[in-house]
Amino acid sequence: MRDEGAKRAAEEYLAAKLSEESQNLEAQRNREAAMTLGFTVWKRLADTVNAQIREWNSVTNEQTLTCTETAVGDLRIRCAGRPHQMLVHYESRKLLVTIKNTARPDTEPDTYLTVEGYATGNGTARDARLVRNNEPANLEMLILGQLRVLAGLSQRME
Repeated sequence: MRDEGAKRAAEEYLAAKLSEESQNLEAQRNREAAMTLGFTVWKRLADTVNAQIREWNSVTNEQTLTCTETAVGDLRIRCAGRPHQMLVHYESRKLLVTIKNTARPDTEPDTYLTVEGYATGNGTARDARLVRNNEPANLEMLILGQLRVLAGLSQRME
């Protein structure tokens, strides 16, 4: 008679090993997708910033907010009549986006977003997105909050 405990333990070991290998493979595919699609994600963020600024300016009927691209590709946003600025920087090697807003209080840190690859659910298809605190970032709300602070308003609508 065979020892059932040893058989079960060996089966658990194999299952854990296969699970770990599949998790490592998934992580590798996600990293590759993030590296491949990083610039596309940055472009989406830049488009979101510019769309928010256009919408803001269309409501105010003036160029309240302006966005310029710096020589290194960063976005610099300024608000008319205010000394502050917002800088959005993409570091492609680290897959990191940093948002620095000089209108924020010194006690509040800069905003950091990372580019993360993920499976789309369509077989082996992959996409990438910006993530903050291990959660997908809502770019429209994030940028709007930053623009509100830059313009001298509270971050959230009241």
